[in-house]
Amino acid sequence: MTRKPLPLLSSGHSGGSRSAMTCLYRCGNACDHPAPNESGNEYFGDMARSEVSRRGVLQAAGAGAIVLGLAGAGVAGSSEAAEAAHGAAENAANSWRPGRGPQPLTFGAVEPNTADALTVAAGYAQSVVIRWGDAVVPGAPAFDAYNQSPAAQEKQFGYNNDFVAILPLDHSDRHALLVCNHEYTNEELMFPGFTGLANLTVEQQKTAIAAHGMSVVEIERVRGTGQWRPVAHGRRAYNRRISALSTKFRLTGPVAGTASVRTAADPAGRTVIGTLNNCSGGVTPWGTVLSGEENFNQYFVGADGAPQEAKASLDRYGISTATRYPSGSRQWDKADPRFDLTATPNEANRFGWIVEVDPFDPDSTPRKHTALGRFKHEAANIVIAPDGRVAVYMGDDERFDYLYKFVTHKRYRPGDNRHNLTLLESGDLYVAKFSYTSAAEIDGSGKLPGDGAFDGSGVWLPLVKDNRSMVEGMTVEQVLVHTRLAADKIGPTKMDRPEDVEANPVTGHIYVALTNNTQRGTAGKAAADEVNPRNANKHGHILELVEDRGDHAGTSFTWSIPIVCGDPADPATYFAGYDKTKVSRISCPDNVMFDRSGNLWISTDGNAFGTNDGLFAVPLSGPEAGHLKQFLTVPKGAETCGPALTGDGESLFVAVQHPGEFSGASWDSPASVWPDGDHAKPGIAVVWHPDGRSIGR
Repeated sequence: MTRKPLPLLSSGHSGGSRSAMTCLYRCGNACDHPAPNESGNEYFGDMARSEVSRRGVLQAAGAGAIVLGLAGAGVAGSSEAAEAAHGAAENAANSWRPGRGPQPLTFGAVEPNTADALTVAAGYAQSVVIRWGDAVVPGAPAFDAYNQSPAAQEKQFGYNNDFVAILPLDHSDRHALLVCNHEYTNEELMFPGFTGLANLTVEQQKTAIAAHGMSVVEIERVRGTGQWRPVAHGRRAYNRRISALSTKFRLTGPVAGTASVRTAADPAGRTVIGTLNNCSGGVTPWGTVLSGEENFNQYFVGADGAPQEAKASLDRYGISTATRYPSGSRQWDKADPRFDLTATPNEANRFGWIVEVDPFDPDSTPRKHTALGRFKHEAANIVIAPDGRVAVYMGDDERFDYLYKFVTHKRYRPGDNRHNLTLLESGDLYVAKFSYTSAAEIDGSGKLPGDGAFDGSGVWLPLVKDNRSMVEGMTVEQVLVHTRLAADKIGPTKMDRPEDVEANPVTGHIYVALTNNTQRGTAGKAAADEVNPRNANKHGHILELVEDRGDHAGTSFTWSIPIVCGDPADPATYFAGYDKTKVSRISCPDNVMFDRSGNLWISTDGNAFGTNDGLFAVPLSGPEAGHLKQFLTVPKGAETCGPALTGDGESLFVAVQHPGEFSGASWDSPASVWPDGDHAKPGIAVVWHPDGRSIGR
């Protein structure tokens, strides 16, 4: 029986247009609490504010060193078959080449809407690839909402899919692995008869824990089209569910084995069960998948009983030390005592890392890399510097938090899988500090300064360098476990929620999605500056960084803002100088990706217009630079995640996360019935053009 969906419901939430339900389950109502960064570090910078070029030019060596991964690799000790797969995948990844300059985006823009459907540009086709509850590994039972169990969920596609990677298994773009994060659960939409988090059974709590994590799914192209589907059950050699309930992760790097991460269950401090709140991610040139543990704080209780010396860090990471059960707590301590920080105060230190997973070896042990620092990781994306070292760019998704970079000590060696798998275990960790060309002209309105651009220069401030702490009074272990507190001490720039960070494959320039910050400029908070140019910033903006001399391992850069999001009719918006009467409105940029031509694709989360979120595309060079257009919208209540293109550019994958997530909705009274017409289920969809043209053309 098809259920009639609830009408669109208002949220009343103070942080923007996200539903109050989304804010509760996704981030533990982060926007309704004071921003954890209450540090008094100055953020305008005391560097000389010299005039700088708005755009930089990469040297040929730098441009030639850009390598973007699109494959899979394994851990040391992988089977011979897995090693062969890694080699083929790495070759496919590193044979990927950008196109020859800008290519036009010819699709007609999708109009904003509130439809309970995935709406794509005219002429394109779409289908659902996989949804919550679909079978992943052999023996998975058919999904039954009324008979869910942890054992079943650990064999089925998990809940709330965010990051998507498509990893080729051959050179024909016809067989691949789909790797996806399962960020968080919404128990109200999962369990029939839901009456409150405190009333869930232990079995239901463990099912929700199992629904977190990641999935690896073999997929194949439907012959003659851009459509994809999971392969038949008998051929799923690589399929895997990585869950928060039972999957073991190995800690690497300087923190592994230290006192900060030892527990009674793991006295060696080297093995962690599960991964939590995995948001976006990245794919390495050697083929592994990186995943960022973001709002892990919301799963822990009992911080009021944690040791006093731990409370400053717990508070800085958004873990309430005022009460045992913060408002909206899932109370997972009833299912697993490790979530009780009174009993296991170090358990929280074992989350908030960058995770590396080998999708080509289902028996491999995923790893958490402590050298990259611990914070609310949105994602991690890699560029190979001219000297062969690897630079990893990362955002800390919180109001007034920071932008980071990690540079490996070792150099990337093409084809040397065992060596490359050690790259992220040691390196230098930096945090960004910006300076400005027109600081005195910034009044918080979003008005462009007299030189016609928001731009400036910046430096990467070292936190850990050459295996030494660069933060006075803190050891390397302390800097990496309490990275936010360490960064506060050295004065980086407070940003408007830095989320995804990606390199343009054509130019090597780095692009950052700054989602929003409605608290900027409010009483006691940092006011607008040139790199965060609007007070009460509810729409967000896109930031461009150009590393000096094209050296991604370097410590200085120039920057500019090509897109200031919002309604084009609002003077406080900017689209690289393009005619704003021809531009789609956009709000709350979240994930970004590039096509081969260097066009930027932007997905949104919680846009402040009250319409459905979507995916947008914009050229960054040529006469169409700044001509931003909406390519698709997701169903009502959903967030646009992913996105990912196949290597030939003919298929676009998008994750539809939390459809129908509105206050008052439930499994029994859904606010969305996407994708099957009965109940809301997160899932992955694919979009293609029937005539085989590249996406966007």
